[in-house]
Amino acid sequence: MRWKLMRRRLSISAPRMIVRSHLPWPLRWAAVALVLGFSAAIAVWAFEFGKDIAGLDRGAKAELAKLRIEVAQLQAERERSLSIANTADSLLKSEKASQERLVQQLKQIEAENLSLKANLGFFERLLPAGVSSGVNIRSLQVYAKSPEQVRFQFLVMQPGKNVPEFRGSYDVTLQGTMDGKAWSLLAPGGPKPLHMKQYLRVEELIDHPAAAVLKTVQVRVLDASGGVKATLSAPVMKSRL
Repeated sequence: MRWKLMRRRLSISAPRMIVRSHLPWPLRWAAVALVLGFSAAIAVWAFEFGKDIAGLDRGAKAELAKLRIEVAQLQAERERSLSIANTADSLLKSEKASQERLVQQLKQIEAENLSLKANLGFFERLLPAGVSSGVNIRSLQVYAKSPEQVRFQFLVMQPGKNVPEFRGSYDVTLQGTMDGKAWSLLAPGGPKPLHMKQYLRVEELIDHPAAAVLKTVQVRVLDASGGVKATLSAPVMKSRL
């Protein structure tokens, strides 16, 4: 019996022997990962090496560099275009504002011109026909502004078109009564300068004692040497709004 067992083990019909490794499974996984990584590295290297041989990578880099330069140029061109557009818009707005100001100034000048023409026509109508040449006082008006103040205005004119400039002065004398007696007052400051070409409108306020009762106001126009060129008196009106 022992012999049969020994012969069976040594013969072809002997049972198969399996040799199992005692390597732990974490080390097995690490070995597998190492092999896979190594294989992937070889594959990447082979791919890059193939591109270098074919010249694909160099062409792609050159194209990428060219595209980057073109993008930078386009951005710079865009910035310049925006700057020019903004400058043009600012200039357009400034030009529009200047035109509006000129239009307003033109309208104002036209209005002033019409007013001057109307005033000139009015002043010429005040001057009666056949008046003597030289300086004339017209349209003297006097108003009692308050018990202590009088307001007057008058027009000084030189008939004619090509008359010389007049340089002289004017003085104002208040006349009336005070305490039942005749009273007069020369406007403080004495004669005041008067320069004009054809016409000049004069307006002034003069203070006087509250006890004085004003009756008339006299205006005189004097030449440069003090000679009287024109005189005009007017009564004092009680009030004017």
